[in-house]
Amino acid sequence: MSVATEKLVVVDHPLVQHKLGMLRDDSTPTHLFRQLVDEVTLLLTYEATKDFATEEIEIETPLERTTVQRISGKKVAVCPILRAGLGMLDGVLSLISGARVGFIGLYRNEETLQPVEYYVKLPADVAARDVILLDPMLATGNSTAAAVSTVKSAGATSVRLIAIIAAPEGIERLHSEHPDVPVVVAAVDRGLNEKGYIVPGLGDAGDRLFGTK
Repeated sequence: MSVATEKLVVVDHPLVQHKLGMLRDDSTPTHLFRQLVDEVTLLLTYEATKDFATEEIEIETPLERTTVQRISGKKVAVCPILRAGLGMLDGVLSLISGARVGFIGLYRNEETLQPVEYYVKLPADVAARDVILLDPMLATGNSTAAAVSTVKSAGATSVRLIAIIAAPEGIERLHSEHPDVPVVVAAVDRGLNEKGYIVPGLGDAGDRLFGTK
């Protein structure tokens, strides 16, 4: 199940919410946190790609010829926002194994909360692909909005975001600049604290994924 509004889908499936609760738990060890991020991402990807167009083709089964559905249209580019987005990459690729992968390196200036871009490597044909951006936390929305601008500047016209948790401020910020970008999340939390972290949230996703906290 999911709760959908214009360009925002909150996936409230029991499996997603169960795993999200474990992600929030401060006692969850690093190896399990990584596994849970992978599993939640896979489930969110299922929802995020439900509007992909399909077409009918004919194949031979072991018994007879029949018609089946295949995804049609543009190919997919998956672009994690470094570094925390890397923890979500395998979850998407397990479902869309033929996707090309791009990387967008951003870090947040802790004083201004503004994004600083330090690395970009996108597929050469990103303009011809459906782009899926990955970032576990949509907090202030500044970095995500910058990442969307980066892929659009490279020619992308179809962009969507998969995040695990979002703050209302981040959703508003992203959609004020990019109202065309669908967002799929497991939860929308209460808001941001004075340091720009989502509360109740789950802490720093990158630190918890890579054991650097």
